Amino acid sequence: MDLDFSDEQQMIADMTRAMLEEHSGVQIVRDMEDDPKGYPDTLWKQMSELGLNGLLIPESQGGGGQTLLEAVLVYEELGRAMAPTPHFASCVMSAGLLMAGGSDEQKDAWLGPIATGEAILTPAWLEPNRGFGEPGIALRAEADGGDFLLSGRKRLVAYASSATRLIVLARSDAGVDLFLVDPNSDGVTLKQLLSQGREAQYQIDFDRVRVSADDRIGAPGSGWTNWNEMMHQGIILLAATAIGGANRCLEETVEFSKQRIQFDKPLGAFQALAHYMADASTQIDGGRVLVHEAAWNHTAGRDIKRFAPMTKLFCCETYRETTRVCAQIWGGVAFTIEYDQQMFFRRAKQLQLSWWDTPYLEELIAADVLD
Repeated sequence: MDLDFSDEQQMIADMTRAMLEEHSGVQIVRDMEDDPKGYPDTLWKQMSELGLNGLLIPESQGGGGQTLLEAVLVYEELGRAMAPTPHFASCVMSAGLLMAGGSDEQKDAWLGPIATGEAILTPAWLEPNRGFGEPGIALRAEADGGDFLLSGRKRLVAYASSATRLIVLARSDAGVDLFLVDPNSDGVTLKQLLSQGREAQYQIDFDRVRVSADDRIGAPGSGWTNWNEMMHQGIILLAATAIGGANRCLEETVEFSKQRIQFDKPLGAFQALAHYMADASTQIDGGRVLVHEAAWNHTAGRDIKRFAPMTKLFCCETYRETTRVCAQIWGGVAFTIEYDQQMFFRRAKQLQLSWWDTPYLEELIAADVLD
């Protein structure tokens, strides 16, 4: 594995950081917390103009045709900035599902608009009191002539109020299927949920919502296979997000420890605190290498069924532990609204719980190790 990035790859990272510093500052992030829309139009426009929204979409469909290696560089910067954006839901997961199983008509209809930011698609996946695995999909897709009627409830659907289409995981007679659903259809009801990370998330109820069989993505019963494959790719990017957030949190804490004087010397001069920060730096650097290796393996066409869960498990734990240690160094002010540390702390825990949590990731790793 070559850990050196090309000049072009480094340019993508530098460009992303510069754009986020201008369009996703801390005050913008604060303003977007609990906002029903959840992201600023100026940021979304800039990401589209720089080609970031189409980064993973093939050039033939109007995208950049890049790989996960380039994407992890972008996502580390997104995590560093705590950027409020539907990029992961729309440009990674939804676009990936269309590329994996969509018909030519579906790809032509949606991949281009996703790349330009004109359309936002988001997956409706998790259900109340059910797990992360395939048995957790209970929302029913009942055949009705040439259509399907969807009935059930989904929770924690990101940016649903802005979605042009939902990609709904539903159980039909063939198994788990993916359906493109217009959120404005009769029988669809949205309710905003407040989350620990304060991003825009929704509960969606489906009451015999009619969808055409042409809106099914992929062959009958192929939905979970495609979803599971995309999740393995997506969680590598979420791991990069965790590393970016952890690194910035530590950087700000290190600077604080140099300026805060106690007993006539800076906090960083106390050996115990210095060791905490050294350990956090070591974990962050190790997590970054793991992210790059997982992305490299995928780009090289190698199996990532163990690498991907390991990467998210380790990096999210690193983010969570780093924010805990940093909060202790800052003291009680770290938990007050006026300081930024609590924002990293909350996002670290939510990311650890979301998109496959620690127990589910451990089960995936154990299954691969013990198979």
